[in-house]
Amino acid sequence: MDVKKQKKTTSPVLSNKVKVITGVSLIMISLVAWASFKASTVNVSRNDILIEQVQHGDLEVSVEGYGSLKSDKLQLITTLNRATVKEIVLKPGATVSHNSVIVRLENPELLQQLESASQELAQINGNLRQLKLNQQRELLNETANISEITARHETASLKRAAQEPLAKKGIVTKLDFKESQLNERQLAKRIDIFQQRNEQLALVHQEAINIQLERIKQQQGRVNLAQSRIDKLVVRAGFDGVLQRLSVELGQSLTAGQEIALIGSVTDLIALIRVPQNQAQQIEIGQKAIIDTRRDKIIGTVVRIDPIVENNTVNIEIELPSQLPASARPQLNVDGTIIAATLTNLTYIKRPANIKANSTIELYRLSDNHNAQLQSITLGRQAGRYIEILAGATAADRFIISDLSNLKATSNSLVIN
Repeated sequence: MDVKKQKKTTSPVLSNKVKVITGVSLIMISLVAWASFKASTVNVSRNDILIEQVQHGDLEVSVEGYGSLKSDKLQLITTLNRATVKEIVLKPGATVSHNSVIVRLENPELLQQLESASQELAQINGNLRQLKLNQQRELLNETANISEITARHETASLKRAAQEPLAKKGIVTKLDFKESQLNERQLAKRIDIFQQRNEQLALVHQEAINIQLERIKQQQGRVNLAQSRIDKLVVRAGFDGVLQRLSVELGQSLTAGQEIALIGSVTDLIALIRVPQNQAQQIEIGQKAIIDTRRDKIIGTVVRIDPIVENNTVNIEIELPSQLPASARPQLNVDGTIIAATLTNLTYIKRPANIKANSTIELYRLSDNHNAQLQSITLGRQAGRYIEILAGATAADRFIISDLSNLKATSNSLVIN
């Protein structure tokens, strides 16, 4: 006979406990997972970060710097003598031409020197006139002596000619005839001597005049120098440009060689740009440069690299074209970008903060508009504000380039609000 067994039933109370324990366990697991996720995720504001997209193509390697525009032609005006500033006509910033008067000076001593030199010149000129009169008188005396000797020679010639036939007939003794011949010859020799003396006298007279003229020339030079020094008391610009600096004040006493003003050209300008020392080795003479005046951009050429390093910067001289925009003025502060080379077919991104070329860094890569994960990137060459990416990113990827070094150690993920 079969015995029918009774099936055991579970207690309702026990069943409810199991359900409660299971539910609590699931909740605890969820809380732990959520807490773990929250511990590795940080929220950042979109307004507090910079996001840049990776690009691919050609990139110009540029070196950026700052500086100012300078006049290529400068003229420093100084005093020639001690003087006092009598009048200031123009002030710095004024446009000047060749004959523009900047300052008027005064020096009574120079006026006295000019007057003394002029009086001495007048005296030397008077001496020259007196010398010519004396020479003329002496020349007249010599001419009279020659005329007298010539007349006596002619008389002796007539006497000798008259005695010659008489001496042949014995009417005139041979001794008298010989005396007449001798007298004629002596007078002829005296005429030659007087003529030679007269020629030498003319040479002596001319040399005396030349010496006096040389003294006049020297004295005239002293007068001109004194006059020039007085003329220099009216200080003029000397060429077309702008008055960049005025170094004197009204009533100021100046010493010889002291600076008065600095004149600079307006159209002939150069740009002096200071660039970081560690980037200066990329720059070569002949490279193109772009000068930004805040209103215009001017294309120039590197013509000089200063060999001296000052405050970790190097001075680069940029030659500018002759035709410049109106915004280009001397002493204007400008920014400069020097194109050192052109890199082709590379992947690059705008340079993140506080990184170096040829290094490996970690940046947050955006997976969507609200989430970013930390990713390792290998960097290559730097090109101005951009840097080459060798590995770890492709074109169109987006990265946060702000300095988030304080978050990288605590979180691999970011939530962008």
